Amino acid sequence: MHIHILGICGTFMGGLAVIARQLGYEVSGSDQNVYPPMSTQLQEQGIQLMDGYRAENLDGDPDLVIIGNALSRGNPEVEAVLNKGLNYVSGPQWLAEHVLHDKWVLGVAGTHGKTTTTSMLSWILEHQGFNPGFLIGGIPLNFGISARLGGGPENKSGFFVIEADEYDSAFFDKRSKFVHYRPRTAILNNLEFDHADIFPDLDAIKRQFHHLVRTIPGEGLIISPECDANINEVLAMGCWTPTAQTSINAGAQWNAQLLKADGSKFSVEFENNCQGIVDWALTGEHNVYNALSAIVAANQIGILPRDAIAALLQFKNVKRRMEVIATINGVTLYDDFAHHPTAIETTLDGLRKQVGDERIIAIVEPRSNTMRLGIHTETLAKSLAHADKAIIYQPKDLDWDLSKLKSYADNIQICQSLDEIIAKLKMEALEGGHFVLMSNGSFGGIYQRLQDEL
Repeated sequence: MHIHILGICGTFMGGLAVIARQLGYEVSGSDQNVYPPMSTQLQEQGIQLMDGYRAENLDGDPDLVIIGNALSRGNPEVEAVLNKGLNYVSGPQWLAEHVLHDKWVLGVAGTHGKTTTTSMLSWILEHQGFNPGFLIGGIPLNFGISARLGGGPENKSGFFVIEADEYDSAFFDKRSKFVHYRPRTAILNNLEFDHADIFPDLDAIKRQFHHLVRTIPGEGLIISPECDANINEVLAMGCWTPTAQTSINAGAQWNAQLLKADGSKFSVEFENNCQGIVDWALTGEHNVYNALSAIVAANQIGILPRDAIAALLQFKNVKRRMEVIATINGVTLYDDFAHHPTAIETTLDGLRKQVGDERIIAIVEPRSNTMRLGIHTETLAKSLAHADKAIIYQPKDLDWDLSKLKSYADNIQICQSLDEIIAKLKMEALEGGHFVLMSNGSFGGIYQRLQDEL
C-alpha cells in the first residue's frame, strides 16, 4: 500500500510517516519546505520527499493521501486529490484507525508542557522495558527520534504515548486532534487561551477539552494540577473518569515538595508519604509538574513511583527545551521553544532561581499565530520580568506594533533585523551572562550566526 503525506516535514506528520514505514507501507510525501533535520530523518527511513506542492506529485495515484492541518483549499496538491477522487484522511484519524485502536493510549494534553511530559512518560516506560510506541512534537534526546511504532518479542507493546494537541485535524475536520485518540490515561497539564487563529475565545478551547474528557473510559484516569481553574471548569462540565490531582508544596494527593527553589531537586509524595527524590538538571516549576504528571500516569499502568523516579534521573530533556547550544567567553547560549507568555515566564523563573544574580538576556521571536495577532501584549511584557534585558524581534510582516510592550515593562528593546539583534548581543556579551533564544521556529538562523559572531 502506498501512502502519500501532504505536509510531511511537520513534526506530527513526519512522525506519522515514520510509523507508517515501520508498519511496512510505501511512504512518500511533499512539503513547502523540505530541509534537515526532519528531511534527513525521513530519508533515512526510505521515504521519498518532494519539495513543493504540485498536482504531478500524485501521478502515481497513491492508495491513500494523509493531509496535514496546515493545508487548505486552493493548495494545488489538495485540489488534485479532490479532482482525482483519491482516498484521503486526516493524520489524527489515520493514526487512530491504524495504530491506536488496539493500544492503551496515554495522552498528554494542555497548553504547555505537552512535548516534555510526553517525552518523560515515554522514557519512563522505555526504562522499565515496556518498549512503548510514541509520537512526540519534538525530539527527545533519550530517543533521538520523534516517533516509533514500539513493540517487541516480549509483547510489552500495548502502550502508546502521544502528545495530544488541541489544534484542529484538517481543513475538512475542525475537531481537535486529541478527540481522535481516545486515551485511557490522560494528562491535562494546564489550559490557557492559545491558537487564536482557530479558537475565538477560551471557552471554545474548553469545549474541545471537554470533548476529550468525554472519550476517556470510566476505568481510565485523568491527571491534572489542582490549582488550574480552567481545567477544573472543564471537569465540572461532566467527568465520568477517576481523577488524580497534583500540586507543588501543597496538599494534593500527589505533591512535589521543592527541595531547591529552582525545581532541580524535589521529593515526590503520595498522600503525604515520600516516594523518592528527583535530583536532576532540569529547572522550573513547570518541569516539576511535568515530571509529577508522568510519574502518576506511569503508576496507573503498574510502574512504581520509585522506578519512575529512577528513570527521570536519566532523562535528557527534549531538543530545544532550554538546550545549551554553546558556551563562549562567559556567555551561555540556550535554545528554547517557549512561544507563549506563561511558558516564557516559567522558563525564565526557573533559570533565575538557578543562576541567582547572573545576567539573563531573553531574545524572543513572536512567531506563533496567537503572538503574531498581538493577543498577549501585556502578558508578554510581564512574562519577561525575570530577564535583565529582553530583546524582541519585530519583522516587517508582523501584524502589530511591538513598541506597545514598553508601556508595561522597562527592560524591553525592539529590534527590526537579526543584524541589529546580533550587534546588541555582541555588546552584551562583553559582560557575560545567559542568553536565552526563544522561538518556535528557526528564528532566521540566528543560532549559528550568533555563535559565529561571538
